[in-house]
Formats: sequence, C-alpha cells, structure tokens
Amino acid sequence: MNPRVVMYTTRYCGYCERARRLLRARGIAFDEIDLTRDPAGRRRVIAQTGHPTVPVILLDGELIGGSDELHALDRSGELDQLLGA
Repeated sequence: MNPRVVMYTTRYCGYCERARRLLRARGIAFDEIDLTRDPAGRRRVIAQTGHPTVPVILLDGELIGGSDELHALDRSGELDQLLGA
C-alpha cells in the first residue's frame, strides 16, 4: 500500500507550486488541501505540525516539512525510501 501524501497549500505560493511540480514529476499521488480562504484551518495545521509556513507536507500523517525539505529528501534518495519505492 502506498503511503498517503497530504499537502496543505495556499494560492499564489511559489513554494507550494515547486513542491507540487516535484510530486507530479515523480508520479507521486497526493491530496492537496487549499487553506487560502481558511485562516482558522491554517492556524490549526500550524498548531498541529509546528510548521509555520505552507506548504505543509505530511506522509501518513507525519510531517515531512515544506518544499525545501521535500526537495532535500528527493536529492538524498530518502524520499524513495519513505515512499517504499
């Protein structure tokens, strides 16, 4: 079974787009939750994860981080390991 990837985003977020492009290029399915018009939801995600900016990327409910962390995991090969590839 493939791990579930969830990404919390907002519109007009360059880092969100960068993470989205990487996931799509790698063929990694993900659920995207747009928090642009949900400030309470954004505060809740920040409180739950401790990650203060979008995107907030979770893998099976565990925080990966944001776009920079996602790209670092990809470069190191750890992303494949986390995804069981």
